[in-house]
Amino acid sequence: MDALDVARWQFGVTTVYHFLFVPLTIGLSVLVAILQTMWHRTGDEKYLKLTKFYGKLFLINFAMGVVTGIVQEFQFGMNWSDYSRFVGDIFGIPLAIEALVAFFLESTFIGLWIFGWDRLPKRLHLATIWAAAIGSNLSAYFILAANSFMQNPVGYRINPDTGRAELTDFLALLTNKVALITFPHTIAGAFLVAGSLLVAVAMWHLVRNRDSADTPAYRFAAKFGSWVTLVSAAAVAITGDIQGKIMTQVQPMKMAAAEGLYSTESPASFSVLTIGSLDGSRELFALKIPHLLSWLGTGDPNGTVQGINDLQAQYAAQYGAGSYTPIIPVTYWSFRFMIGFGMAAAAIALLVLWSQRKGRTPTNRWLLRAGLVMPLLPLAANSFGWIFTEMGRQPWIVFGEMLTRDGVSRSVSLAEVLTSFTAFTLVYATLAVVEVKLLLRYAKAGVPDLTPNPDIDDSHDDAERPLAFAY
Repeated sequence: MDALDVARWQFGVTTVYHFLFVPLTIGLSVLVAILQTMWHRTGDEKYLKLTKFYGKLFLINFAMGVVTGIVQEFQFGMNWSDYSRFVGDIFGIPLAIEALVAFFLESTFIGLWIFGWDRLPKRLHLATIWAAAIGSNLSAYFILAANSFMQNPVGYRINPDTGRAELTDFLALLTNKVALITFPHTIAGAFLVAGSLLVAVAMWHLVRNRDSADTPAYRFAAKFGSWVTLVSAAAVAITGDIQGKIMTQVQPMKMAAAEGLYSTESPASFSVLTIGSLDGSRELFALKIPHLLSWLGTGDPNGTVQGINDLQAQYAAQYGAGSYTPIIPVTYWSFRFMIGFGMAAAAIALLVLWSQRKGRTPTNRWLLRAGLVMPLLPLAANSFGWIFTEMGRQPWIVFGEMLTRDGVSRSVSLAEVLTSFTAFTLVYATLAVVEVKLLLRYAKAGVPDLTPNPDIDDSHDDAERPLAFAY
């Protein structure tokens, strides 16, 4: 084990941990905005209750996402300075725009939304949550544009004097075909997570308190969340199909690694399950769907999908001697876990809708148990999707331009990386406990009671009242 190995582990752990909060923040920001819009248009109190209830869960998650996201950028300077030096003139631009425009928009208007209840006009207050939601989604696009350059470098040149990558076409960077399809795919995955959370919390209250005065609100939340989950699952499948075809064009090794396909095939089958050697080179048993891999990769059920062996020979001739094959078990299983967990969440959403047919209130304890684990399924699907995306690109940190081993900081020792890795892991473990406890505490509390308290004296001017977090 050397500094490179630990630096990769550290970046992988912090990235996956941070991305546990990102999709929920992106999805919930829009869903809370929709709920508040429904209250604004109808005046129905249940929508206001749901807005404040899920809005509080959104704020907890947003705060955690900000804290964990800051660490990501620190690592570029700590452990990956050679990478930062090589690609910083390009990579830094979308990240700077994200911080100065998108994150500024998001954080500013979230503050106005929190403290603007009963202080701002209703329509203006509604606009603040929509502005925050737009900021969250814009933030995602700029970050994905930066990542897409690593997958498919465009709009740049290599300066022969400095050896650095320099941006030549900003529009090409923002319209990278990988970014254009990765963005809707990621946003659909975010709504899959957010819809699942709506369902899980609402189902818990429905089963425990069937005769509560707030049952209509929870029934709507469960139904609304289920439909969001199902529509998002369909969007994930459609955008994922397009993404697979683009991936085959720009990173054919990643598609071959997703299947563990060593020999070029036409047509190529997709294996649902394979039992064989750990590296996938020897197959003992496989459950395959004929022609599916050809369709996923090329759009033609009889299309040709290049195999690992042919691509390895091609890359060795093009880039020099060495292995250009990612870790096959990781790419093979992460690809399948990504699909499987997402489909499982959609199946539970369908069961929840079925349980509410003809105005019924779900009471099945087994359905409750399935609903409670429901948010974990799309979270796992999102995480395995990113593991596949990043591990499938290996050994490249910038595809075709820079190997991962060449991007690590040369001045950082193994002991230093281990120290920071251990410290971050302990802090993240603590934050995870805090996050879960806060979410469970406020989720169990249920929707707020909007009945005015007669014991509170509202006769004094606001200027005389102490400043408080009156959410």
